[in-house]
Amino acid sequence: MEGINRRNWLKTVGLSSSLALFGGLEGLALDLPEHLLATNDPIRLNANENPYGPSQRVQQVVINSLKEACRYPFRTLSSLVDQIALKEGVSRDHVVVTGGSTEGLKVAGLVYGIGNGEIITADPTFHVLMQYAQTFGALIHRVPVNHEMVHDLDAMGKKVNQKTKLIFICNPNNPTGTIIDKGKLIDFCTSFDSKATLFIDEAYYDFVTEKDYPSMIHLVKEERNIIVSRTFSKVYGLAGLRVGYLIAKPEIASKLKTGVMANTNILAIEAAKEALLDTEFYEYSLRQTTEAKQHIYACLDDLKLQYIPSHTNFVFFRTGRPIQRMLSDMQKEGILIGRPFPPFLEWARISTGTLEETRLFGKALKKVMG
Repeated sequence: MEGINRRNWLKTVGLSSSLALFGGLEGLALDLPEHLLATNDPIRLNANENPYGPSQRVQQVVINSLKEACRYPFRTLSSLVDQIALKEGVSRDHVVVTGGSTEGLKVAGLVYGIGNGEIITADPTFHVLMQYAQTFGALIHRVPVNHEMVHDLDAMGKKVNQKTKLIFICNPNNPTGTIIDKGKLIDFCTSFDSKATLFIDEAYYDFVTEKDYPSMIHLVKEERNIIVSRTFSKVYGLAGLRVGYLIAKPEIASKLKTGVMANTNILAIEAAKEALLDTEFYEYSLRQTTEAKQHIYACLDDLKLQYIPSHTNFVFFRTGRPIQRMLSDMQKEGILIGRPFPPFLEWARISTGTLEETRLFGKALKKVMG
């Protein structure tokens, strides 16, 4: 914290907390099961949540764990770290558990942004890390995605200089839903990790269906300067419980642990442990997401609206109308869709809800676009 006295530190933390509240609502929102929603509640297709979770198995574990809520979570956290390490094929000193992957993003923003660190990122992307880093004085270089709405790695590479501390890559990308060619991504990582640390946000990795598409965790195992983030918020349906993790070589993991402030809790930890074992729900979520996307594609095809085939649980499509008006018109029909993503202000992001919610979205969209 060199150069920041106690008073300025507290003021900075307060400011960043406010920004986190307004900039990170997607990661904090908890959708209710469909049968619990009141008839006048809007359908929430705006935060890329899994409306089917938590699974019944996870719910029961959470209930059973309430009796342990009087205990600090350190012991049970250790067993979650062991499970994650086994799943990812790394040692436990590679694992950093955080209060949602958003906390992991902010930790990296703090560690690499403080003291005027320079960060390179695509635009648009999920900007929580960069927004947080800016509150600590970071300089952000935003590089527009290419014409296919994929990270322009060549252009990003040209921004690297001696002051670059971190390169952020969201893959699959939010909001575009695109993935980077695996060969190009690996080459980029191995070419630049000696010049800066690379942060690969893989929040939506579970939804990738391209055969043999690699997680960049395999490069972490080679002791590369790479951080990979994962979350239990999406396919596992635990967005409201706040648990995620980072995978990095021990030297980097140790540095990141010093910045963690929002530790997760014993209920979230037990939920995550059970979620990793509940393969039936995991596969069910993937099937339902795929089916919901097909319904969304069919609706957009009927309306002749351009969209980007998605490797996530959402679809980015062009409405041809100002996004703020689109948000308002859809909300009047009882549907919440994704927020603005400059500079694509005539595009909208729609999350995959239940199949019934997806049907109602299609009905509302046809009315709004009619």
